[in-house]
Amino acid sequence: MSGHSKWANIKHKKDNADRKRGKVFSKIGKEIVIAVKAGGKSPDANPRLRLALTAAKAANMPNDNINRAIKKGAGEIASENYEEIVYEGYGPGGIAIIVECLSDNRNRTAGDVRTIFDKTGGNMGGLGAVSWMFKRKARFVISGENADEAKLMDIVLDAGADDISVEDGIAEVWGPPENFHAIAKALEAASVATTEAGIVQKPENTVGVRDLHTAQQAMKLIDKLEELDDVQNVYSNIDVASEILEQIEL
Repeated sequence: MSGHSKWANIKHKKDNADRKRGKVFSKIGKEIVIAVKAGGKSPDANPRLRLALTAAKAANMPNDNINRAIKKGAGEIASENYEEIVYEGYGPGGIAIIVECLSDNRNRTAGDVRTIFDKTGGNMGGLGAVSWMFKRKARFVISGENADEAKLMDIVLDAGADDISVEDGIAEVWGPPENFHAIAKALEAASVATTEAGIVQKPENTVGVRDLHTAQQAMKLIDKLEELDDVQNVYSNIDVASEILEQIEL
């Protein structure tokens, strides 16, 4: 029950940079808004809201931000009407990319995403073009002294986790989406804090990128997509060789 995920390691490093820019709070806030609009403001009765609140806790999102987003979703204060949109395509080196968006203007978002694909050596595809290469999985990221495979196995196996990977001091716990809350509760009961928690699109197979130029172009495409305000998540099946990854500035 072990393994190494270059894709996940890249995502973790990139998400750390994203967090420093403060964009993560905006993304989680949007998710809370749409979750409340869809299923109400009670976490007990709204699984999607529980998931968003778990992500907010993992990201150390201030309570004021969380409460404001809940009020927006409940219609207690003004809020945009967000629409969920997913785009798919290919990047440099033939990597597959999924772009999940929450937008109040479909035409603007589609234009922005297409422009980035076109300008960075990618190609947009239709719905279903690459999503078959991915599988929805519950994912928890743990760092520090708790990033120990043996310790985590004792905690999460009975809760339904099905894989653990540890690399560069970062542990990732994976499981079926339906086991997300059971795993989250098991980690919380063991006082194991997570730096990230959510349900993500995990590639079932990766595409190796072995030259610096292609890797830089691919990472630039992913960076530019993640910088868009309407983009919530970007997933890819890229696998960059360690010696190449070290040369890329994220």
